[in-house]
Amino acid sequence: MGRNPSSWLEGLSHLWLPYAQMQTAPAPLPVARTEGCRIYLSDGRVLIDGIASWWTACHGYNHPHIREAIGRQLDVMPHVMMAGLAHEPAANLAARLAALLPGELDHVFFSDSGSVAVEIALKMAAQFFLNRGDGKRTKFVGFRHGYHGDTLGAMAVSDSGTGMHGGSAGLLTQQFLIDLPRDAESTAALEKFLDRHGSEIAGLIVEPLVQGAGGMMFHGSEVLRRLRALADRHDLLLIFDEIFTGFGRTGKLFAMEEAGIQPDIVTLSKALTGGALPLAATIASRRVYEAFLSDDPGKALMHGPTFMGNALACAAANASLDLFEREPRLAQVAAIETQLKRELEPCRELPGVKDVRVKGAIGVVELKHADDLEILRKNFVEAGTWIRPFGRIVYLAPAFTIAPDEISLLTGAIRRVLASR
Repeated sequence: MGRNPSSWLEGLSHLWLPYAQMQTAPAPLPVARTEGCRIYLSDGRVLIDGIASWWTACHGYNHPHIREAIGRQLDVMPHVMMAGLAHEPAANLAARLAALLPGELDHVFFSDSGSVAVEIALKMAAQFFLNRGDGKRTKFVGFRHGYHGDTLGAMAVSDSGTGMHGGSAGLLTQQFLIDLPRDAESTAALEKFLDRHGSEIAGLIVEPLVQGAGGMMFHGSEVLRRLRALADRHDLLLIFDEIFTGFGRTGKLFAMEEAGIQPDIVTLSKALTGGALPLAATIASRRVYEAFLSDDPGKALMHGPTFMGNALACAAANASLDLFEREPRLAQVAAIETQLKRELEPCRELPGVKDVRVKGAIGVVELKHADDLEILRKNFVEAGTWIRPFGRIVYLAPAFTIAPDEISLLTGAIRRVLASR
């Protein structure tokens, strides 16, 4: 039988933490509870959360509407397999997502993490061409600074130069990595590349407007319109990874809305359930979906995560969408954007700062170099905040319900900590 520790803190030594060298990583901070935009530690300290648990808790922690929805669903049915069965929370959520997304993005395949949603999108795109009789289109184009997850297929279309994937390069199927078409020169280079390799490419995958974990790099909506035009010209599928940007983070409900276009496939996760439970979705256009309809069973999409469409997670996601309908989330994002611009701009004058940029509820201070991330992170905790820089990026992506004084605590901590480097 397993050992029963007298205190749960004893069990920390058995945890293998993400993105951490376990021999040298500091011990994780024990959390007792969360509420709103605050993390309450077991030792009594309280931290203002500046990154909403990896950008998921868009309504803040423990929102009563989401909690109540999960509780009601738990009383009825926590889960049932979706092979041959279905349930109301999943059906309602699929219909609501289809109604919210532009154009004909109306066929929803659920999974339980963003990385898996990307894997499904890639598999879906490649099989789209196979089902049409073009099995040579098996490659994908990803973009520099892009990050799409930590599973093998998702890593293969990410930029290994971001430092997220360590020594995994030898495991990966080789895909194409190109510069985003930000200007005439890079657009022409991508066009030339597609002229040469288009017959072996199934799709282009991009994080619209903001490339998140690859460096919080911003690009304009014109880049997305160029990608749409190039995809159409070369008969490619366009995949938008809105796992980070979806559900209001950039100022619109979905980043694609700013460009006025739609992809052929979109992936969603992170804030989908308001940070309460794991859930993801890969949503295909009608054209993509119809390529899988056949009397031939071999043309079906052969994929099925065990917990896909989990009823508890779908209930949480429906409750989260209720909050976007009932409460002024996008107006709150606009107010956060204004405050972040005002309060982070002074960082531009600090030594060692390369750039300051803000988009929606995302605030970024890019450093020229970051010698010791753990010291920076420790200093932010000592300042009463939960801010986790990565690479050369110090950033904020708080809950949309954060109060102005809480934002000021976060931005003030960034100015003080960076000034003292």
